[in-house]
Amino acid sequence: MPRSVSLIFAIAFALAGARIAVAQEFHFEAEPLIKDCGDPSYDKAVKDGITLGIAPVPLYSGIDPQTKQAYGLDVEINQGALGWLGIKQINYEIMPFSQLIAALLAKRVDVIATNIHYTPDRIKVISFTGPAWWYGPGIIVRKGNPTGLKSFDDLKGKEIGAMAGTSADEYLQHMGATVVPFRTNPEHFVAVAQGRIAAVMDDDVKFLAYMKANPDQPLEMVPNVTVPDELIFKYGYGYARYALRKEDCSLRLAYTSALAEIRGNGMVSAILKKYGLSNRNLFFFPAN
Repeated sequence: MPRSVSLIFAIAFALAGARIAVAQEFHFEAEPLIKDCGDPSYDKAVKDGITLGIAPVPLYSGIDPQTKQAYGLDVEINQGALGWLGIKQINYEIMPFSQLIAALLAKRVDVIATNIHYTPDRIKVISFTGPAWWYGPGIIVRKGNPTGLKSFDDLKGKEIGAMAGTSADEYLQHMGATVVPFRTNPEHFVAVAQGRIAAVMDDDVKFLAYMKANPDQPLEMVPNVTVPDELIFKYGYGYARYALRKEDCSLRLAYTSALAEIRGNGMVSAILKKYGLSNRNLFFFPAN
């Protein structure tokens, strides 16, 4: 290829990249390939719309009381995936996180769209999409760490707060802590700050968002804690995913394909950055 032609192509690609960076345009390489999967759940969602079940969890998902519109990191990821799939009518049902699985099985919602992790108990009754994004577990204590907690093993036998029905709840029960369940994040963070429980186990990004909004709370996250392999690979702190009924195979395949596409074209990365996170939150092992 002549040098002048190569230069023209180089300039064209550079300009295209500049347009994407400035206007946040996301282009797709592929089309949905979901036909003939064997069940009608995807086609039904395209035709009739879909109902997403979300929990009122800061950063992840919620309904704005003024506009009545859904918002949050998970909401935007789901909207991006559904846009690629051609599912245009999106309805929302909001409820405590602990009620989402029951609502899915009762067919009140079609997808659990506040991120949910694969665990031994959950896979018995529901199915999961491919990876959406990642965050880690944190041990949150009163400032100064008066109980001297330094590891997940130190939680055994102690009263530890967790959101009811979460991966943290399941893991803490498995490893021998006395779980104090809460329905909302502010409740359990306040309980630690007031010294009513020894600690809370919760998502690191959720705690950072809480502290950004409540900088005077006397709380801190225990630093340099090694996350046990079983906590990542067996008890729910692997990738954040979304959940569907087991029989909705074609819709699950569609969602998984869509998440792969929007991770691949940069859309998920842009959403993460919008919410103060980074590409580190794309993978539970740092990309080299």
